[in-house]
Amino acid sequence: MQTIVTDVAVIGAGTAGLAAYRAAKAAGKRAVIIEGGPYGTTCARVGCMPSKLLIAAAEAAHEIRHAAPFGVHVDGAVRIDGREVMARVKRERDRFVGFVVRGVEGFDEADRLRGYARFIDNTVLQVGDSVTVRASRVVIATGSSPVVPEPFRVFGDRLVVNDDVFSWDDLPRSVAVFGPGVIGLELGQALSRLGVRVRVFGVRGGVGPLTDPAVKAAALQVFREDFYLDPDARVSEMRREGDEAVIRYTDTAGREVTERFDYVLAATGRAPNVRGLGLENTGLALDARGVPVFDAATLQCGSAPVFLAGDVNDVLPLLHEAADEGKAAGENAAAWPALKPLARRAPLAVVFSDPQIAMVGRRFADLAEGSFVTGEVSFEDQGRSRVMLKNRGLMHVYADRADGRFLGAEWSGPRAENIAHLLAWSYQQGLTIEQMLAMPFYHPVVEEGLRTALRDAAAKLQAA
Repeated sequence: MQTIVTDVAVIGAGTAGLAAYRAAKAAGKRAVIIEGGPYGTTCARVGCMPSKLLIAAAEAAHEIRHAAPFGVHVDGAVRIDGREVMARVKRERDRFVGFVVRGVEGFDEADRLRGYARFIDNTVLQVGDSVTVRASRVVIATGSSPVVPEPFRVFGDRLVVNDDVFSWDDLPRSVAVFGPGVIGLELGQALSRLGVRVRVFGVRGGVGPLTDPAVKAAALQVFREDFYLDPDARVSEMRREGDEAVIRYTDTAGREVTERFDYVLAATGRAPNVRGLGLENTGLALDARGVPVFDAATLQCGSAPVFLAGDVNDVLPLLHEAADEGKAAGENAAAWPALKPLARRAPLAVVFSDPQIAMVGRRFADLAEGSFVTGEVSFEDQGRSRVMLKNRGLMHVYADRADGRFLGAEWSGPRAENIAHLLAWSYQQGLTIEQMLAMPFYHPVVEEGLRTALRDAAAKLQAA
């Protein structure tokens, strides 16, 4: 058994783990990074980038099909070659993964340990069958994995998660998607636009991450014009017959329907990767999921020199948050017992559907009734949006009734990914609605829709 002594051991070579390792090394500490699976972050391998590649293909097909209102006519049917679509998705995906892999391989070879880590005690790890790591501090950055509810197991190999989609060689004929969250909406709409028969089923009425009832209702109406979406589905039977998944459900018109699908995509959430870590061998307090209880500010687990960063802690499972947390965990591990709280950035989330969904700052559900006013704009008659025939969506911005400060926003609409950054910067700077309206707005741009919402909020603040 080989024994390695180090200052910081990082478990997981994803976005958070890589940032933690680099931060510890930058602080002058000895560090090792341990990975049992393939190199390449979740984002690059099965998340952000391959999903956007599939969405880009879907958008191209959609734009061609909807060119006629501009006076641009495409003779004949649009032909989608599923093999070519998936070949590009995988080719470009592998390119992005390659960047990450080359970065990891640039680390000192002695710092890279291959194998799954298991705790022997708080700071002693066994890696594989032949290596023991004795560290002064440990960073757990093991990420998360898709959750598959037990009833879905009936579908056998007809059941897939988003990771599996990007290994397809061709597009299937039909897919039932369970879970209209971020992953389900993005992949469901993209597959539908690429000619796949898609049904998206949800529970409890959720549409993406939205919490504002009016914005959620407007988004649901728009998405239903594009593909079948029932966020509060009534499914009465699920079974496997041959190579098909059979689902019986009551549709949105109240009719009982039985349909057969090539695949069932479970987009039903993710769970922290803690199984097999041997956390029961530590003195760490664990929550009901088996995840160490930790301080969200310092990322420290109790009083032990152990830190939890990235998707495994399930605070804000987004790439930029994982990078920030990894860096903070690495710095705190290097400086332990002297710790600094993580300075979190403005909350920012985007769903790359069409129209896009975005949320910035505080959610509607987090605001106390009567403490804020809501500024609204519909994109239906917004100038630039109408020019581009992208005039779908509704935006709500929230302002503090007492001091006029911008509190947050939820919306669906065109170019939301760009407007979201403007609002995130405004939120992080603590700007008021009046200060935001003092900023320049060019004409004609989609951002003028934001100005309309801000003006509406300003008028309500004045009347309050």
